[in-house]
Amino acid sequence: MKRTRLYIKSLLLILFVVSCNSNKEERANQDLVSQEAYLSEMVYPTLDTENSRWFFFSSACRPFGMVNLNPDTEIDGAWGSGYRYKTDTIKGFSHIHAWQISGVSVMPVTIPESHSSGIFSDFYSKFKHENEEITPGYHKVELDRYKIKAELTSTKRVGFHKYTYPENTNKHILFNLNTILGPCENGDGELVQLNETEFAGSVIAYPTKRRPKPLKIYFKVVLNKPVDALIRDEKTKNYALSFKDFDGALLMKIGISYTSLENAALNIQKELPHWDFEGTIKDSREAWSDLLGRIVVEGGTDTSKQRFYTDLWHALQGRRIISDVNGAYPDNTRDTFKIGQLPLDEKGIPLFNHYNSDALWGAQWTLNTLWGLVYPEIYEEFVLSFLQYYKDGGLVPRGPSGGNYTYVMTGNPATPFFVSAIQKGIIKSNHEYIYQALKKNHLSGGIMEKAGYEHNTFKGGGLQHYLKEGFVPHPNPQGKFGIHQDGAGLTLEYAYQDWTLAQLAKKLGHQEDHAYFVKRSKNYHNVFNKESGWMRAKDSNEQWISPFDPYQYENGFIESNAAQSTWFVPHDLQGLALLMGGMDKAIEKLNEQFKQADLLGFTSGSSHAVEGHPEYRRIPINYGNQPSIQTAFVFSGLSRPDLTQYWSRKVATTVFGGLSPATGYNGDEDQGLMGSLAVLMKIGLFQVNGGTDDNPEYQIGSPGFDKVTIQLNPDYYSGKTLVIKAENNSEDNVYVNHIHFNDKAINDYKIDHKQLTNGGLLNLKMSNNK
Repeated sequence: MKRTRLYIKSLLLILFVVSCNSNKEERANQDLVSQEAYLSEMVYPTLDTENSRWFFFSSACRPFGMVNLNPDTEIDGAWGSGYRYKTDTIKGFSHIHAWQISGVSVMPVTIPESHSSGIFSDFYSKFKHENEEITPGYHKVELDRYKIKAELTSTKRVGFHKYTYPENTNKHILFNLNTILGPCENGDGELVQLNETEFAGSVIAYPTKRRPKPLKIYFKVVLNKPVDALIRDEKTKNYALSFKDFDGALLMKIGISYTSLENAALNIQKELPHWDFEGTIKDSREAWSDLLGRIVVEGGTDTSKQRFYTDLWHALQGRRIISDVNGAYPDNTRDTFKIGQLPLDEKGIPLFNHYNSDALWGAQWTLNTLWGLVYPEIYEEFVLSFLQYYKDGGLVPRGPSGGNYTYVMTGNPATPFFVSAIQKGIIKSNHEYIYQALKKNHLSGGIMEKAGYEHNTFKGGGLQHYLKEGFVPHPNPQGKFGIHQDGAGLTLEYAYQDWTLAQLAKKLGHQEDHAYFVKRSKNYHNVFNKESGWMRAKDSNEQWISPFDPYQYENGFIESNAAQSTWFVPHDLQGLALLMGGMDKAIEKLNEQFKQADLLGFTSGSSHAVEGHPEYRRIPINYGNQPSIQTAFVFSGLSRPDLTQYWSRKVATTVFGGLSPATGYNGDEDQGLMGSLAVLMKIGLFQVNGGTDDNPEYQIGSPGFDKVTIQLNPDYYSGKTLVIKAENNSEDNVYVNHIHFNDKAINDYKIDHKQLTNGGLLNLKMSNNK
């Protein structure tokens, strides 16, 4: 991939120079700007951090890194925790900010003799943002209380700290191993001295309601200065390292493993055998640049470009590696914990990484398309990782945590995720094995039978009623099991996922299965109420839920209302239009919903926490959560691409524009889902059915930039680059009047996957006329 990196670097340099305000003579005299400098300018890390949840923000981390090291200003609960911009107090630097996992919080301090006994319970420090520097892979901040300059960076599995203490102070590092830390409590923490510069430790991330089993976290500590004493506080059971006075900065490496102390040490040995802190920052920035540089945008404003790369940055983190450098990983899928082993290549290197991940719920409109086109190697790793869970535990997961099934959200979102990867040629083998694994989840005993976080039963998903009667009743007559038992929403989700499985059955020649799952995919008919014109929940006696209000939040629909979820038929939009009385009526209905949503900024408030508030929950289209994020591109499926162009551009500008810690995603970014959505809307490509049909097609929207250059991965695709050029583009010229791909006219505003990945120029002529 060396050739690819060089190409990406050249593109980054070109874009940086073009975006500079210097005149030609000044630019000609400038030295080449490094990709690291470019990257630090193009990502705005504090976007939406006033509304952060535990895993949203991560500064000193690599893409998808096991270690995601940053300051924590709030530590109590999964929501409203981690790095919260408005909170001015740092409570520690913790190494793990993952879905339902936290761990290994440390804090450099100076201890006056008069306060030595209370430091374990009173060690937080104020800080100021003006004394802070954050770029992808690096975080610097000054602790006001101690006058300590703390700098953080990392490799994938090792946190790297640099602390500059004031002279002539009593220097310590606290290890806060027994504490509430974000989504879970940490306990049973231990730290053992191996020699004067090395320590070994462990801590248990206790179970949560979502992750039902404990997870032991092992860590190895290596310092560049000798430790004078290891102190254990009997009250808190926490630890401190004390140092004799020394000159220069203190460096500390902390390697993490979920399998053993030996593997924590091995992760350091393989990833960070040196003490070059600045070199590690450079390596981290280069790792980010290599991925961010796959897409180069030109035109637009400096703010729009910076926001674009921030969205792309979020699309490449949140979901975390849980396997060690040697392929060992925690397997908690069965009754007894065991250490699993990933398959290795001939050099003993794991064929892929294993991952911790929130749900793939909504990935069909986000990750499927972005990763499939731009990052197929990442897409393949996640498919293989999810398949490893199936090999270990017997089910393909929705969103695993710490080797556990969590049964987060609903349905089987892995089906469209897997099917799209196969249809795009990313997964080239074991198709029959994958099909049988996915099919199991669509039948009795599969994951569709489980509601959200339903750990011990198979009733909350209402699948048995769906199989017999063609819909999931609301409420569930069997009772309450887990959460998200909203029957109409489940019916729509199952129907779509059944259709995607049918496409794989067809590909593999399973004609009976294809016909069976296509028939099931029509079950959305059973929750469409023609009298009201909306999807509507039914009870087990097939009586429509009454009274009915299409804007009532979660009245039979998951994290949405009926107005939003009515359009969740991405596999059969024309069939949906017929139920509504024809294409014209469907278009008029959806267009009116967008007009109403526009008045509210297209989102239910500014954060996920207020989505159900009476002021916001009645919005007819919500781009702050996943259930209706496809709707702007539904118009294309109804033969009105002009409305897709108009509304997708307006949503991209309104919802995903601007740079501020106060806002950004106006809901839950959800580990790259909404960042990916923003990127796709801004480059003008989308896949309403999740890219799950044979040779998947892309709908063409309205790019927000004059030129988009996508570097295609040569290990997967034959083309070198895909260039999207929007001629005469502007804020007003949002309509695409003419399309040519490699000089060949395209008249239907869509293009297939093979065409795009063969590379070339997609030329769009823009105007302010439909």
